[in-house]
Amino acid sequence: MTARNRPIALAAGGTGGHVFPAQSLADLLSPRGYRIALITDRRETALDGALAAADIHRINAAGVSGTGLLRRVIAMAKLGMGYFEARKIIRAIDPIVVVGFGSYASVPTVLAATRLHRKTIIHEQNAILGRANRFLAPRVTRIATAFQTVGHLRDEDRTKTVWTGNPVRPDIISIAGEPYPALDEGGRVNLLIFGGSLGATVFSEIVPATLASLPQTLRGRLRVVQQCRAADIDAVRDTYAAANIDAELAPFFSDMPKRLAAAHLVICRSGASTVAELSAAGRPAILVPYPHATDDHQTKNAEILCDAGGGWIMPQGDFDSANLAARLTALMSNTRMLRTTALCAGRIGVRKAAENLAELVLDVVGAPDNDEHGTDTGSSREAAE
Repeated sequence: MTARNRPIALAAGGTGGHVFPAQSLADLLSPRGYRIALITDRRETALDGALAAADIHRINAAGVSGTGLLRRVIAMAKLGMGYFEARKIIRAIDPIVVVGFGSYASVPTVLAATRLHRKTIIHEQNAILGRANRFLAPRVTRIATAFQTVGHLRDEDRTKTVWTGNPVRPDIISIAGEPYPALDEGGRVNLLIFGGSLGATVFSEIVPATLASLPQTLRGRLRVVQQCRAADIDAVRDTYAAANIDAELAPFFSDMPKRLAAAHLVICRSGASTVAELSAAGRPAILVPYPHATDDHQTKNAEILCDAGGGWIMPQGDFDSANLAARLTALMSNTRMLRTTALCAGRIGVRKAAENLAELVLDVVGAPDNDEHGTDTGSSREAAE
């Protein structure tokens, strides 16, 4: 079997934040004639583009963090089963490289690939190396990172680390060149609030009451688009209606890139995909890191954006009406600050992250086998854009 007929295997599962970079990579490699195989866990995951057309292989996998002893034992047993299942699959499909995208769904596959002496890459979406990738990092050929600096990365692994950025959706890239929406002193302010695929209840509890408490001169300037859990929508709508605030609410917006393009200010969590999209689009945000994220990685994600001048961190413990009202009042009274922050956010966006990751994969595919464990000390480079 020739190299081009052998597949590139992608190991991904769990949340969209792990699956989407795999989808972006598949969308670039498939048109170049490379076969794509996806090795994932047994959960149903929505797949699009080239990834939906890939050869799908499912294995056992489970996360072991934050669970009781019995569940951890069961999870470890599933990971063990998944390892042997992945080993059998890799032997059968004979991939030219295996690319893992974090989460415990990728651990059995990438580990099996390293034991079978296949070339391997892991991609880390967060500013802190996740536990799964932390385990795999010493064993793989290359490490791709979304951020230029990454915590929990061993010094001895830095020579095989490449900053590629975190791929974002093509429809986000399409708005990257759009200017920040016109914003005059005393003019309309478009406020976008979202908390992930299911929405964040804390935003439904805090934001509407805060906006309703603002002086009428500020309330009248607001145009709110807010993602809410279905159970929260009626109460949120009533609060906005009583305060005469122009608001559009929904559990899900299918045109989120359009909404992001129109936003003057965003209030959101700081997951890897969210931060990547904010910086690619160049939109300022008040970031409220999810406090229970593993290793508090959302706080580190937010710090990188905010240290670059692209937003403001508000820990959930400080996210109350008094603090939020003070921040919003200051920003709505100084629209120049919003425009400057938007510019700073856009400056750190890596809009060619998918292309950078594809280039790394092809570099590894073309590298001699004796470079398998990252002995080339020239492999660390910065993403150009």
